[in-house]
Amino acid sequence: MSQNPFDALGGAGGLDLGALLQQAQQMQDQLQSAQQSLAEATVDGTVAGGAVTVTVTGAGELTAVTISPDALEGTDAEALADLGDLVVAAFRDARAKVDELAEQMLGPLAGGLPDMGGLPGPGGPGQSPGPLGF
Repeated sequence: MSQNPFDALGGAGGLDLGALLQQAQQMQDQLQSAQQSLAEATVDGTVAGGAVTVTVTGAGELTAVTISPDALEGTDAEALADLGDLVVAAFRDARAKVDELAEQMLGPLAGGLPDMGGLPGPGGPGQSPGPLGF
């Protein structure tokens, strides 16, 4: 066994910080690309057999609400409250799909990040999280 503890980190030359920084930059570029793709994506949330459908961007912005004529069974306060509940439920369905899409797109990238010993990253102490809470 070698007496140099840095041999295990990069061979006889020690730790190759240049290669490590290049790899970190590549990971950051991939993460930014995935975040941009996610922000441009749209998903639909649907409830009650398609009675209400909402469209949400990957950033969580509500862009459309479609209500089937069958969803309107009256214009009294109770029927309208039920319709409002359907819109909320459809939005929640869409947000769950956005979360799943984010996990698919960003999860593999985040899983490849090394533990930095508590160093703050995006959304860490003193920083506000991005649109997806990252």
